[in-house]
Amino acid sequence: MNPKIAIIPGSNRSASLNRLVANETMRILARTDASVAFLDLTDYPLPIYDGDEESGQGIPENASLLARQLMRQDALLLISPEYNRSIPPLLKNTIDWVSRVRKIDGRPIQPFKGLVVGLASASPGRFGGSNGLEALRLVMRALGSEVLTTQCSVANASDAFDAKGALIDDHARLSLEALCESLVDVSRSLSRTAYTD
Repeated sequence: MNPKIAIIPGSNRSASLNRLVANETMRILARTDASVAFLDLTDYPLPIYDGDEESGQGIPENASLLARQLMRQDALLLISPEYNRSIPPLLKNTIDWVSRVRKIDGRPIQPFKGLVVGLASASPGRFGGSNGLEALRLVMRALGSEVLTTQCSVANASDAFDAKGALIDDHARLSLEALCESLVDVSRSLSRTAYTD
């Protein structure tokens, strides 16, 4: 069975190093039998999560659309910058809203439960955003995801790419390739029953 994998970069900034990692990941996964969906959070703007808004207005449509997309996947690769050793607000807010989606078309769902999740990051610093991934790992585990032990942190990322956005740091490339290989293999073996319209 061909695994279905979604990629979400946790930054909307046009010059984001993490979006470069996401693009490189797309190229790596294109060489596998996986079906890959790139989910750009600029296409799914959401208000800051507020319980009163949820009670009064309900779940925003974009949160439901993202939940529907995730229910079609076997795996998710989150590629996230690190903000103050933690998760950037854009990604955390998105996860919080999507986790509140409990039904699609009248069917009960848990968008993240059983989803195989891989983690990657990039940073100009020497730790490559790895501290932020530890925070993200805790959140995804709490939501019932199968979070891979293997992860990729691209350190000194300002110098890790060429002018065309290709990853030229050998250590980082091998790490990213290993993560992609693990994501494909594990998502194939732990394939969950995908939601279909």
